[in-house]
Amino acid sequence: MKKHKLWVWVGAAMLCAVAQGADTRVGIIGLDTSHAIAFAKMLNAEKGEPAFEGFKVTAAYTYGSLDIPSSTNRYPLYTKQIKEMGVEIVGSIADLLKQTDVILLETNDGRRHLEQALEVFKAGKRVFIDKPIAASLADVLLIFDAAQKYGVPVFSSSALRYTQKTQKARAGEFGRIIGADAVSPCSLEPTHPDLFWYGIHGVEPLFTVMGTGCESVARVSLENVDFVVGTWKDGRVGTMRGIRGKGASYWCDIIAEKGGRQAVGGYESYKPLLLEIVKFFKTGEVPVPPEETIEMFAFMEAAHESKRRGGVSVKIADVLALARAEASTRKLD
Repeated sequence: MKKHKLWVWVGAAMLCAVAQGADTRVGIIGLDTSHAIAFAKMLNAEKGEPAFEGFKVTAAYTYGSLDIPSSTNRYPLYTKQIKEMGVEIVGSIADLLKQTDVILLETNDGRRHLEQALEVFKAGKRVFIDKPIAASLADVLLIFDAAQKYGVPVFSSSALRYTQKTQKARAGEFGRIIGADAVSPCSLEPTHPDLFWYGIHGVEPLFTVMGTGCESVARVSLENVDFVVGTWKDGRVGTMRGIRGKGASYWCDIIAEKGGRQAVGGYESYKPLLLEIVKFFKTGEVPVPPEETIEMFAFMEAAHESKRRGGVSVKIADVLALARAEASTRKLD
């Protein structure tokens, strides 16, 4: 697989914030996910990773999800923990943007991401948006449209993209990837399309190794498992199995020209993802191209539509066309 060309965003935002040799103030939006605490611990550690030197979480805005109990019940503990790291809690995103240089948008509820990201884009701050980047495919498109409009680089990713062997597979060390099978836990949240909420952790490594070019998706959905089959335009097939309940785990197998079938994926830690985020904050170079993230979410939306239609195959192009039509009726401001 050829290494993809990075998107480099050019605009006023490229000139702001991240000064060489200066401390970079990191702001967090949303204290309703463990990711916010994990990232802050690594960046604010007294003896941390050398690559994180000069980056410190200095301020955070709590909200975050508003009506998802599994998220909102985390606020008291996570607020306490982040305060203990010396992070100031501010009363609004506007206040946060005045005090920080780059942003980790950690709000667990993807429905709020477009609104919150727009504030960040308008301030010209580089931003990482944690999974899911949005709670609808139309919002995914609008987020990238807004990023281009304001000239601000943005990317989103699950940590499962950055396991060592998954990255080796993407870089071509095993030759051409003929097919792949990914597995992840897949709890559901009624406010989000099924796979957006947690199944993204299986879809991310699938696309990391397979690349873009998926044309159609079919899904079998049962009480404790979803099985999604994607067909790529070059005839390759990739699958994602989402498991609820016992036996849920993370892994990804590839079938490659070199070595045949082999395991390449599984959760390792948040550190590899954070290394990519900090590199992105420094350079403005986007490690995951927008078109790949868009296709991943189109894959999940097509899986959602396949479930509604009883498991028939759904074309990626069709769900994208519907989402683009919806997005075109909405204003960014």
